[in-house]
Amino acid sequence: MATKTNKSQTVAKKPTVKHIGLVKNDGYLEPYEEAIKGRHDHALWKLNALTNNGKNKLTDFANGYKYYGLHKTTRGWVFREWAPNATEIYLIGDFNGWKETDRYKAKRIAGTDNWELKLSEKAIKHGDLYKMHVYWEGGDGERIPAWATRVVQDDVTKIFSAQVWNPEPYAWKKKSFKPNKSPLLIYECHIGMAQDAEKVGTYNEFRENVLPRIKKDGYNCIQIMAIQEHPYYGSFGYHVSSFFAASSRFGTPEELKALIDQAHKDGIAVIMDIVHSHAVKNEVEGLGNLAGDPNQYFYPGDRHEHPAWDSLCFDYGKDQVIHFLLSNCKYWLEEFHFDGFRFDGVTSMLYYSHGLGEAFCNYGDYFNGHQDDNAICYLTLANLLIHEVNPQAITIAEEVSGMPGLAAKFTDGGYGFDYRMAMNIPDYWIKTIKELPDEGWKPSSIFWEVTNRRSDERTISYCESHDQALVGDKTIIFRLIDSDMYWHFRRGDENDRVYRGIALHKMIRLVTASTINGGYLNFMGNEFGHPEWIDFPREGNGWSHKYARRQWNLVDNPDLDYHFLGDFDREMLKVLKLERSIQNKPVQEIWHNDGDQILAYMRGDLVFIFNFSPTRSFTDYGFLVPTGSYDVVLNTDAKMFGGNGLADDTMTHLTNYDPAYVNEHKEWLKLYIPARSAVVLKKN
Repeated sequence: MATKTNKSQTVAKKPTVKHIGLVKNDGYLEPYEEAIKGRHDHALWKLNALTNNGKNKLTDFANGYKYYGLHKTTRGWVFREWAPNATEIYLIGDFNGWKETDRYKAKRIAGTDNWELKLSEKAIKHGDLYKMHVYWEGGDGERIPAWATRVVQDDVTKIFSAQVWNPEPYAWKKKSFKPNKSPLLIYECHIGMAQDAEKVGTYNEFRENVLPRIKKDGYNCIQIMAIQEHPYYGSFGYHVSSFFAASSRFGTPEELKALIDQAHKDGIAVIMDIVHSHAVKNEVEGLGNLAGDPNQYFYPGDRHEHPAWDSLCFDYGKDQVIHFLLSNCKYWLEEFHFDGFRFDGVTSMLYYSHGLGEAFCNYGDYFNGHQDDNAICYLTLANLLIHEVNPQAITIAEEVSGMPGLAAKFTDGGYGFDYRMAMNIPDYWIKTIKELPDEGWKPSSIFWEVTNRRSDERTISYCESHDQALVGDKTIIFRLIDSDMYWHFRRGDENDRVYRGIALHKMIRLVTASTINGGYLNFMGNEFGHPEWIDFPREGNGWSHKYARRQWNLVDNPDLDYHFLGDFDREMLKVLKLERSIQNKPVQEIWHNDGDQILAYMRGDLVFIFNFSPTRSFTDYGFLVPTGSYDVVLNTDAKMFGGNGLADDTMTHLTNYDPAYVNEHKEWLKLYIPARSAVVLKKN
């Protein structure tokens, strides 16, 4: 029966649903909001558990490296190790003839799984090599301590040992540093293969020889691979054994600190390619069987080993493992002044399947119960910790599945990364170059791929990384030119294939870099079209370093075409900096025509125009742009970049009046656009 209301009564309103931020930003996630909230609540619960309900800070929990391992104290030395399954632990080394003695026997701390050994100041000295000899029920073995901060390999026997390391503390010259993220321009690099010589390069050589190149080229961040110690050089640093030890094959910890210090003085941020997605199987060098329990750090059963990487998978559900990994993050930030991390293999961490064999076609694939909530919780805590230690820190997720929220704020239900790798872009370029004729390159498709991203997540765009440069794959320049690089890459001796490759290499980079919404990444040498592949020393190539280096002499040689690409890359980065905080400016499409293969868009006062046609040049091609005058600031076809120089880039272009667009304050900008070229203009 209906009732009437009077002025004293109020009509009941439908309650307003308060969605979590991630869902507010993307309504298609609404069916999965409970799962998103569940993951968020899981991280909050774990955060409270680790911080005594907020009475402590997460950074206080991540101090494991200050407690475990070998430390010099005012009274001598103290060594500690977490080893629940051990029955006895001895330190053996140069100091006792590598024999077990009671003086160097650790004791289990009562009521804990920790072992401790206290020694006099003279019992060991700086530079001594040592290991643990661990006993457990039914077995024993020599092991490198899990928290060792210095690990070295014998040149003759190739055996790894921990090393007592207690030099004079490094005196930082640049004590504070704030990364420049406007935009973030990353030079991905590997210390060992950064030299021209056929050998393993050093931290000092990189600081002296390579860092000046990076500064000159205009990059404001370096992302260093293979820092954490790894037994096999050819693993590219992804099979880590000692997580707290900077690889000694490149030099000492102090030399790495000097490199980072110099980079900061040069205005260059330094982020580390950190590997927390898996660990090397090795037992003597690594964590595979530290004290008779293969599952001490790793998942048991079917989840113990990674089926594709021949490695071990961390058990992110254990507080001790979270403690180890979070402490690792803080260690590199505080001890070495790294400015953040690129987390490797995040896809592998997120899914029970490691992402193998999954298509990820719809949102349901991210919330179907096949995700590792422990790993998601760890990654979230890692981001919270890193930004607690250094609010200016940079975190980047290498993730291919497209998991929503990865680079969204924690308060919005995200995992807290600052950026995610735009891994669709290099895949797109490889597929396009391999499968489509030049006439089939569609500007609409290109524009979609380089701008396709979530509005609430920043990305790092890139054309190619180290993955495309490895044996078994090809870099963009090699896919475009292939063997003609050996025979026709000298000035004056180019053929059509080389001209095509040089032109497209520049255009691919420009359209990728100019559409970023966060940052741009280049792997060292790719900016100038480094030839050939990366092949680390191995039995199959006679342990040669020939392909595990960067041939800087090629780009330095004015008689070769490499310098055209290197010069263009440098000028391209300068142009990106002409527009203040270009990564925050909207990419406004002006025009695309797939038939003509023309694409045009604006960012702030910069106009980017591309003609992907291999044969058709256009005269007086018109674009509606804001009224005014425009100057050319970059042209891929300029002779200084190995082009034909067909256009006059010295002239100022004035827009042409059209009464139909007076109210929009737009007029026609008409240009000559040569085939297979791109031009950037700046509004005056």
